[in-house]
Amino acid sequence: MTSHPHWEDFRLGETIELGTVVAERDEMVAFAEHYDPQPFHLSDEDRPPFGGLVASGWLTAALWMRLYVEAVLRGADSRGSPGVDDLRWLLPVRPGDRLSGRMTVTGTHPSARHADRGTVLFVAEMTRGDGEAVMTMTGRGLFGRRPAQPKTGSR
Repeated sequence: MTSHPHWEDFRLGETIELGTVVAERDEMVAFAEHYDPQPFHLSDEDRPPFGGLVASGWLTAALWMRLYVEAVLRGADSRGSPGVDDLRWLLPVRPGDRLSGRMTVTGTHPSARHADRGTVLFVAEMTRGDGEAVMTMTGRGLFGRRPAQPKTGSR
């Protein structure tokens, strides 16, 4: 279970390590066949601009999302997301690359319209085994706020 079940549990500046995943060749090709059938996502053939098979950036983003779900959203009071900004694919991902995901909280604010939720702003990063970033993006997640505790006291 996540250590961040509610909006109040996220702290400005905290970095959350999401775990690792290996980019598997068969998954890369299957994803590309269905969603992004560009030649360099489908074949090991040595062709420009990558000189061999590379993962679709959309698969890299989906792999980050899976790590985020497992590490943060599962068990959290997640209320969805209005989207991401500044999604960048910085380096190619090749078969067998071990990728690590992380997110750094850059802001939190309560909803102005809904007292039961708040927004968490974050910078996301996917790195490969050598520590170099292969993908970055900024995003926001909506999380439920901790329910108010009933006041107890004597009359």
